[in-house]
Amino acid sequence: MRPVTKIATGFVFAFGALRFNGFDLLLNPVGWLVCVSGLSQLQRSADGPFSRARSSAIVMVCVSLVAMVSPGERSDYPLMVLLVKHVIDIADTAGALIAVWLTVDAVIRRIRPCGDISRAVLLDVLRWAVVGLGALGTLVGYGYTDLDPVLIIAWFAAVVALIVVLYRSAHLPCLSPIWGPVVS
Repeated sequence: MRPVTKIATGFVFAFGALRFNGFDLLLNPVGWLVCVSGLSQLQRSADGPFSRARSSAIVMVCVSLVAMVSPGERSDYPLMVLLVKHVIDIADTAGALIAVWLTVDAVIRRIRPCGDISRAVLLDVLRWAVVGLGALGTLVGYGYTDLDPVLIIAWFAAVVALIVVLYRSAHLPCLSPIWGPVVS
């Protein structure tokens, strides 16, 4: 599987939900591990954009594992447990948005020098949409705005579009692990 295909597939697992009896069959940690695998193949140096994206995906493996095993939302839990669960959820959401930003940024930096400016611009717009709408969605959860259904649909559409563009970009020579120039 090509590296960017792995990244897009990882996003499907990380952001998708296929529930059976309340259990999500698309495990987020597995999705982030698949992203780590794709990002590792594209990494050129320890301080390059793919390295930063890979580090954020590794952090997300850990955070999403903790979020997965943390207790559910129940009113009979002690306040401290609910507060810890709340902090874990915020870390999971913020970390995922940061990981998406860094990953797409690394892909854009690799595509631009190849001359595919329109695809780089499209990825940039989708990155802003996913992260911006995701951040707004977090504010909706705190009651700061009331755009809940519209926001969820727009965010979902942006995530799907981002994943589709990544899948369609996977064949580009500049996104292969053996591509020539080092871009930082």
